[in-house]
Amino acid sequence: MRSVRVRIIIMCAALVAAGVGAWLLLSTDKGNDRPISVGTTDEVTTLDPAGAYDAGSWAVYSNVYQSLLTFKPGSTTPVPDAADACGFTGTSLTTYECTLRDGLVFANGREMTAHDVKYSFDRMLGIAADIGPAALFPTLESVTAQDRKVVFRLSARDATFPLKLATGAGAIVDSTRYPEDKLRDGTTADGSGPYVLDEYQPGVRALLKPNPHYKGAMSRPATPVEVRYYAEAEQLANAWRNGDVHVTHRQLPPQMISTYDPGKEGVQMTEATSAEIRSIVFNVRKGSPMAERAVRQAVASLVDRNRIASGPHHSTVEPLYSLIPRGFVGHSTPFFDNYPDGEEAVDNARKLLRDADVDTPVSFTYGHRAGETSAAEAVELRRQLEATGLFRVKIVAAEWKDFQKGYAEGRYDAYGLGWLPDFPDSDSFTQPLVGRDNALQNAYASKTIDRLIAATQQYDDRAGAVDDFKAIQAEVARDVPLVPLWQKKDYVLSSPDVTGSQYLSDGTGIWRLWQLSWL
Repeated sequence: MRSVRVRIIIMCAALVAAGVGAWLLLSTDKGNDRPISVGTTDEVTTLDPAGAYDAGSWAVYSNVYQSLLTFKPGSTTPVPDAADACGFTGTSLTTYECTLRDGLVFANGREMTAHDVKYSFDRMLGIAADIGPAALFPTLESVTAQDRKVVFRLSARDATFPLKLATGAGAIVDSTRYPEDKLRDGTTADGSGPYVLDEYQPGVRALLKPNPHYKGAMSRPATPVEVRYYAEAEQLANAWRNGDVHVTHRQLPPQMISTYDPGKEGVQMTEATSAEIRSIVFNVRKGSPMAERAVRQAVASLVDRNRIASGPHHSTVEPLYSLIPRGFVGHSTPFFDNYPDGEEAVDNARKLLRDADVDTPVSFTYGHRAGETSAAEAVELRRQLEATGLFRVKIVAAEWKDFQKGYAEGRYDAYGLGWLPDFPDSDSFTQPLVGRDNALQNAYASKTIDRLIAATQQYDDRAGAVDDFKAIQAEVARDVPLVPLWQKKDYVLSSPDVTGSQYLSDGTGIWRLWQLSWL
């Protein structure tokens, strides 16, 4: 597996010497039970791990539930968490075994068994929720459990399988508390992670208290954490300015980030190279104008990423011309190489549509999650496309859950969607986004891409998959099930009396709230 370097820059006005910087990383408050408030605009779709495949939900899962494996800060190699040991048996990469730790119990006091692990995977795959994580395990054929051992049998070689186990999709639930054939309703969760979900108000707050029964790879939390949810980035910014939250992560307004001076403000700001990307996703179902490849190619030809980056996003994002972002094995730039810009781009788009006998202007709906920045981005995209006379765009905004349901049901011809990798490997941008039964719910399928994805998963040494990853990206640029727009950096702000925020996020998809503590 290729190592992904994560660059972290810590800036704080109070730091005047290296010795002071080292002191700030140590918690000196051993008994403060006051919760640390963390603000975010991410939203939790459901507390049931079988039903969600989004950053906001998985952020909670990584704190309330355990997986067999996890990632430690700064590392891209999974280590045992609920497991005592895991590994492939033989050289075929089709049988993976894990042995549970001794003495594991759920927060409710019930002992965790290998049966709970099998049950968690079987129900997740069986329920196969429309916006759930089942798409992450296309090769998982069966799970068996005996004593403390769990055996996963795969239908094909998959060197990335251990990384997938370390994600929110691998969350282990109490088999006596979660129904086998449907998602669990309500505002409670039964897991064995570092925290217990003590209180939960959807869209408002989640109070997490340290789990005294936690036994795993991480240290037990030092303090409670209250996650506060905000519908708009500006609301989160106001909460930060008013001192209502001690830490902010995802997403402050781009204009605020672009002009923020942490030294002047006397706070700590962490900037980490992020793998978050955003794309225009096309609904290729019959009846949508985007079912015609020439229409998708025409859009790809016309999109001006630099204007999007510098306009709605105030240069807090960087243009992206590939499915796989910079910093990952196999990154290439086929959308830059194969599509012209300027007046030549308009001529190319017009020719593509004319050769395919497509009447212009092409009318289509563009959906996005409600929010000021997403709305501004949508308006800029519409301006670019309609300025050519080749397209007419109707913009539709919806709150997060309605937006998810909308694109899953094919209500939009195209929609803007952000993506954070499930695990630190290029496979996290291929199988879930363009593989069969992908998580984007756009009905796209390609035998060529599926074959190439399977080829990339055969390599223990991930560098061996470079050519196949590049071939996937070339095929995506030709077939255009989506158009990559940008890649962004990750920012965390924390008040001077909180330590550990530099470890909160590092591109592995895990939200380490347990690293936060009072100074």
